[in-house]
This record gives sequence, structure tokens and C-alpha cells, in this order.
Amino acid sequence: MVVLEARETRKGGRPKVRPPENDAGPAEREGARSPLRWALLGVLFVVMVVPIYLLVVNAFKSQQDILDNPFSIPVSGLTFAHMSAAISSPQFNVIGGYGFTLFLVVMVDVLCILLAGPAAYAIARSLKRRTQLVLLYFLAGTFIPGAAVIIPVIYVLREIGLANTVTGLVAHDVASTLPVSIFLFVGFIRTIPVDIDHAATIDGAGRYRTFWTIIFPLMRPAVVTVLILNSIGIWNDFVSPQILLSPSSGHYTVTTAIYAGISQYSTDLTKVFPNLLLAVAPVVIFFIYMQRHIISGLTVGAVKG
Repeated sequence: MVVLEARETRKGGRPKVRPPENDAGPAEREGARSPLRWALLGVLFVVMVVPIYLLVVNAFKSQQDILDNPFSIPVSGLTFAHMSAAISSPQFNVIGGYGFTLFLVVMVDVLCILLAGPAAYAIARSLKRRTQLVLLYFLAGTFIPGAAVIIPVIYVLREIGLANTVTGLVAHDVASTLPVSIFLFVGFIRTIPVDIDHAATIDGAGRYRTFWTIIFPLMRPAVVTVLILNSIGIWNDFVSPQILLSPSSGHYTVTTAIYAGISQYSTDLTKVFPNLLLAVAPVVIFFIYMQRHIISGLTVGAVKG
């Protein structure tokens, strides 16, 4: 034993200290915490899945089946009549709501990228104090609830002649999506080496050409993340189109069209559940398919190097 300890002392400079036999390693400590972790994940899974389950199974039931057994699967009483009626009913106009909402999503996403991209590039590449104050100004917009400023927005749109118009709604949605978009873009651009900008300048490229032809293609993960987050937010938005677009405008998003329809038949669950399923199904499928892009886009600019 003395000889072994002497050899270990000559090799490493100090004798190796063996851990106590009763000391639990990282794997054992991880295993001890796993039951609690799985329990919390199970509770979260139930909280997230149960509402979706109720929405799906009750969309294909009769009124009496929904009231008697809301959690049961309609094996024998399964019917697609209520879903077909929800799609073709002129009172709900789900298809028209899809088209108008998709138009809003595309317009807001394009304008947001055109405005947030150059602004984030200028902020990320500038070391001036006032530029950082501009970034703080944009970040302040993320802490203000959208519903809190909806009344001032109405007065502003009324003064500039855009009240109760699609243009006013698009302008409001673009302004509401800019703070988070600029914040994500700035964090990502700062991970791109400045030497790329210098090389483009030597080749004769200006600031705008450098951004759109060199920097912007490198921002693909951040751009995809911004597009996904903005699209989901606009699709699910109810307060802004409901208040900024009155029924006299004739334009309904998915949420406002369904609200206008089911408000008259709130006790008829065969109309409520199918229409709610039609409203949330596209965005749930879209999120499940694109979730890996959201995670990669949010983490790719978190650590520099």
C-alpha cells in the first residue's frame, strides 16, 4: 500500500484521494431526483393535453353526449355532421376567416422583417450609448401588455384616418411585433463576426447591401423563429381585430368570426366545439411541426463563440 501511494505521489505530485464509498455520484443523485421530475412533467402533460382532448372528442358528439359524458370517446355515436356544418355555415365563415387571417400573417411578417432587420443590424453594430438606449426603448415595449394600449391606439388611428381599417390593424400588429423581433435579431447579429462586414466594405459593399446579401442569409435561424412566433401570435389574437375592426368593416379573423357565430349559440355545444377546433387546429399543427426551429433559433444566439 505504501509503495502504491508513493508511485501515485511521484506521478501526479500529490496522492490521489479516493471518494468515500457511501458518497453518491452524479448519476445516483440524478436518479434520486428523477421521480419528482417525472411527476412534474406528468402534471404538466395532463394540464396541456386534457383541454385539447376535450375539444377534439366533443367536436364529434351530439349535444346530449357532451352533457352526459364529456370525457368519453364517441365510438358508436361518432358523427361528422356538426363539423361539416361548422365549415359550410355562413354564420361562422371559417374559410373566409382563414383567408383574412393568413393575409394578416403574411403582411405583418413581411413588414416586420423589413423594419426589424435593418434596425437590429444598426443597433448590434453600433457601440454608441444612444444606440443602446434605443435598444432599451424597444425592450420596454415587451413589458407593456397589448390590451393596456388598445384604447390609445384607437385614438391615434382615428387621428390619422386609419380607424376601422385593415391598414390600421396591420400597422398596429407590426408595431406590436417589433420589440421582440429586434431583441432576437440583435442578440443573433452580435454573434456574427464583424470581420465579415469589414471584408464586404473592402469589396465595395455598402451598409444596406452588406446586411441584405451577407448578414441576413446568416440570420436564418433567428428569422424563422421570429416568423413562427409572430404568426402564432397574430393567428391567436382576438382583442386587436375585435376592437380595431368593427363588424361594419366586414372583415373577420378566425377568432372574431367564431366569436361572432358562437355568441348567438353559446348553449349549443355542437356549434361551439367544432368551430373552436377549426380555429386552434392549424396553429397547433404548425407549432408541433416547427417547434424545433423555435428552440434552435432562441438558443443559437444565446452563447457567443
